[in-house]
Amino acid sequence: MAKVKIKQVKSGIGRKPMQRKTLRALGLRKINAERVHEDNPVIRGMIDKVKHLVEISAE
Repeated sequence: MAKVKIKQVKSGIGRKPMQRKTLRALGLRKINAERVHEDNPVIRGMIDKVKHLVEISAE
């Protein structure tokens, strides 16, 4: 299965609580933190909710 690399580029401070929780659920806690996840609809939906805070690249 394909993988996707997610990097947090902006802070979650001052964002809506659900956006902050989504960042935590993706495993992102600090700026420049990177995580690799399986590319599936659940992860894509989470990325869509915080797309203004993260960068996405294929692994």
